[in-house]
Amino acid sequence: MSDSPAPQTHEQPTSATGQFMEHRELLFAIVYNMLGGVADTEDVLQDTWLSWSGSRDRSPERHIENPRAYLVRVAVNHALTRRAAISRRRETYVGPWLPEPLVAAATEEAPADAADRTLRTESVSMAMLVVLESLTPLERAVFVLNEVFGYAHTEIAEVIDRSPAAVRQLAHRARRHVHARRPLYEAHPRVRREATERFVEATLGGDIGALMEILAPDVTVWTDGGGKRRPAGLLPVHGRDKAIRLLTAGASRGAGQHLDLRYRRVNGDDAAVLFAGTAPYAVIVLDLTPEGDRVSGVYVVTNPDKLTHVEPAEKAEKAEKRADA
Repeated sequence: MSDSPAPQTHEQPTSATGQFMEHRELLFAIVYNMLGGVADTEDVLQDTWLSWSGSRDRSPERHIENPRAYLVRVAVNHALTRRAAISRRRETYVGPWLPEPLVAAATEEAPADAADRTLRTESVSMAMLVVLESLTPLERAVFVLNEVFGYAHTEIAEVIDRSPAAVRQLAHRARRHVHARRPLYEAHPRVRREATERFVEATLGGDIGALMEILAPDVTVWTDGGGKRRPAGLLPVHGRDKAIRLLTAGASRGAGQHLDLRYRRVNGDDAAVLFAGTAPYAVIVLDLTPEGDRVSGVYVVTNPDKLTHVEPAEKAEKAEKRADA
């Protein structure tokens, strides 16, 4: 018998790095939907990589039969551990907390990439992520894996180390809670884009009459400045009259500086991004009524720490021109 290593074949596993990178986008999407922050997600992926590479280093000949399942389990459990630290951080957060927006160029056609398809789904919209914040960490993990990524209850049971019966109960509670707070529907992209344009034009122009028409009577406005940028309400504002006062006051204060408006896709939905020069100043995302004719929720992220991943206006425009060429 020869002592020389067997030649590599297509059936043999690729390198640890290659396998991790092959599943990285999936891991990012799962963890981001569990945590709602890019920086926290990247930290969890780093921990996942260390766990993955460490397990391989300790036993180089070890063959993990299903790397995808293994990596998902490791990432989900690291994310569940991370939730405890995030919850403590939220206790001292100034004002409403909103998820960190994932901003992409605005396009007429939906992107074909699998990760982008995930970002386009209703379940990972800004509005849905806000609803998911009210779930327990385990309920949220089960909801994300089952409703967004299609994992069966038996598969989830292996991921979170619970019985299938316990997972079914968690899934039932999470689904009931989410559907009670947010009926399942999806506005047509063209309707959402038109509503966003009308809303932004009315807000920046201080057109109270137009805002009265487009805002639902029970609209809610969240403004997440993290205590680092004003104006931002310390609590969500409910009701059309209060919402209009908050929005027009914010627009008038921002009138003193030159802000450029660009339309982008945020968490898969058409939205507006304001830039001060080339730096992002605010991300504005709307939630529409089921009929699509009124705005039921307004999410405004101005905390600069949550806008660090937004491409500068000039860079994004160059990328769009290259894509159109």
